[in-house]
Amino acid sequence: MIRTLMVNAEGEAMAGGEELIARWQALPDSRLWIDLQGETVAGERELLESFGCHPMAIDDAHRERHPPKIEEFEGHTLILYRGISSFDADLNYVPQQVAMFLGEGFLITLHPGLAQSIDRLFAQEGAGLLGRSPEHVALKIMYYSAGYYLDSLLEFENALSDLEDALMENGSDALMRQVIGYRSRLVKMRRVFNYHVGITQELTAYDYSHLPRNESETLHAINDVHERFERLLTLTQMYYDICGDLVDGHISLSSHQLNITMRILTVITAIFVPLTFIAGLYGMNFAHMPELEYRYGYFVVLGLMMSIGVGLVWLFRRKGWF
Repeated sequence: MIRTLMVNAEGEAMAGGEELIARWQALPDSRLWIDLQGETVAGERELLESFGCHPMAIDDAHRERHPPKIEEFEGHTLILYRGISSFDADLNYVPQQVAMFLGEGFLITLHPGLAQSIDRLFAQEGAGLLGRSPEHVALKIMYYSAGYYLDSLLEFENALSDLEDALMENGSDALMRQVIGYRSRLVKMRRVFNYHVGITQELTAYDYSHLPRNESETLHAINDVHERFERLLTLTQMYYDICGDLVDGHISLSSHQLNITMRILTVITAIFVPLTFIAGLYGMNFAHMPELEYRYGYFVVLGLMMSIGVGLVWLFRRKGWF
């Protein structure tokens, strides 16, 4: 699907398809946004080459799982961004690569599937932003996409709090598997956000031809995107640390409970060891054992065993072992 949005010098917005490309070329001061969703690689390459995009930039845009980056070529700037197709409060998300080609008076975005931030801009304020400059559209795409990440992360904070309470009340292997699953997803998200923070840091620190820092509005938009991704990276790291603390806490609590159980078993063993020794001693079938002939020998030995058992129980309780 090819969608186009054009704003002419008078600020009039027009939405359509490929037919607007010729009209944009005929109007020197107009601005054009082309969105390519699910197009063939050959069709995308042909269109990008017609706008003078560098072959290496096109190859990067078509490469699967390419790390997010920003790179400037002669005549255009390439931004590879990791957007999302869907995201929920359990951190189940489907990422997708969004490539943005920024040139003089045009923006070309291409992505394989639905991009929520691009659809939102096309339906709402895309024309107004395009009337200001194509870079404002590109920055707003990243800003809105980061907002979807942020909303789901804040919802996840409530789920994580409930999970923490459940682990404290009654920890189980199922809950631990859930926490470990969260940690795994947070690691992947942290890596993505780290790339995006790097992109916005470059935009803040260096001058790109089609993302000029000397314009206050553009610099303000860059700073907004940078602050949002910094917050995402900070939140992801914090939630990752919390999940790690929950895992460590559960392991420590399980080890403590195991130590208590082992201590009780040790106390029981310590009580019965001398009693077993006495029983074994007098259970030997030797012919000459004087105590066996004593009339009250059974009661004496039984009393001795009881005294030893009670004495050991009193000693262990005094030491607080059980």
